[in-house]
Amino acid sequence: MGSSKPSKQRLQLINAPLHKRRKLFNARLADDLMSRYGVKRLPIRVGDVVKILRGDWAGHEGKVVKVDLKRVRIYVEGVTMKRSDGTPVYYGIHPSKVIITKVDMSDKLREEIIKRRKGVATKAG
Repeated sequence: MGSSKPSKQRLQLINAPLHKRRKLFNARLADDLMSRYGVKRLPIRVGDVVKILRGDWAGHEGKVVKVDLKRVRIYVEGVTMKRSDGTPVYYGIHPSKVIITKVDMSDKLREEIIKRRKGVATKAG
């Protein structure tokens, strides 16, 4: 951020392009995962299991079903509200309010992110 004014920082976050917003989606790993992978934080992806730490849904654990880059929110399985017509709708959670309890390692790029953050050189890098 270039400015120390909170209003300018908020404006920069709102106007940030989507590829820079992706950096806002880091979440802390649980202690056992932190020691296993050797990194403190990872970007949240669909398929990760997270535990909500703050707000009305604190303590709830579920799988991430959607990641919304535009609104900087994640949607967790089981965290729903009812609309006035009775249909359930997912309730958005900010990524900083959750902790990753199970990492979805089905993607090879995820392993490269972990290696890069640990400081280990990769062939592609």
